Amino acid sequence: MTKTRLGRYALLVVGVVLAATEPVLAQSVNADLIYGLNAKLLYVAIPITLLVQIILVYAVWKFRNNDDPQPTRENRRLEITWTVATAIILLFVGVASYTVLGSPAIALTADENQAQPQAQQQIQPSVTHPNRSGATAPDSKQAVEIEIDAFQWGWEFIYPDAGVNSSTELAVPANKSVYLHITSRDVIHAVHVPALGLKQDAIPGEYNTIMTNATEPGTYQLYCAEFCGSGHSKMLANMTVMPQDEYQSWLDEQKSGSGSNESAGGSANSSSLAPVAANPA
Repeated sequence: MTKTRLGRYALLVVGVVLAATEPVLAQSVNADLIYGLNAKLLYVAIPITLLVQIILVYAVWKFRNNDDPQPTRENRRLEITWTVATAIILLFVGVASYTVLGSPAIALTADENQAQPQAQQQIQPSVTHPNRSGATAPDSKQAVEIEIDAFQWGWEFIYPDAGVNSSTELAVPANKSVYLHITSRDVIHAVHVPALGLKQDAIPGEYNTIMTNATEPGTYQLYCAEFCGSGHSKMLANMTVMPQDEYQSWLDEQKSGSGSNESAGGSANSSSLAPVAANPA
């Protein structure tokens, strides 16, 4: 096999692998950022891995019968080349990762040592939960705020502005910023919606805030990702992304008491939920 033909096969393998790693269509800004970063890192890692393996196989084959090997002489040009190449690769990985990790959709944090915009101010206590320590305010008055109260073994989803509580369904409007203020009544839990790229701990006595903007209407599985006792596996709920008009209708139904997901103080247990597909309906 000639070197030219071998090179063509190598390029074909790289192309097939990269095509297979193309990210699926994201259903939220969070998932889009995560899938995009994974794709960038794979685009860098796969060619490097294949190159190293090819060099390794070539070296093993080339020097398989060499009983009197000669020591390799110092080659400064080669050493400078691979040092600079490695630095460039690591710089790319660092910048790409920082861009994603620094996004409010991935890490919504506040710098207490600097003057902060509205998006980074501590929000005021609510009527339902007077202590909102750790929660972060939205950057727009149009954003939706929802409190998630975890307990053994269920959820309470509280809509302070609408005066609505639900224990089985977390409804959010599509294409709109949603701030989820997450806490726990007893032990540590974790809110996890894999399809939307959402995951955050629920810690007793304080709030963690995550921001999302879901773009694809549908029903997604929400569950607890932190082992919290014998009923952990039953701690399920549905996260439903719906158009704005349907979302408003859902809120109106909950207010009138006709909604099937109405909760009296979050006392309902989510173990009666049927499994839900992770993809939009």
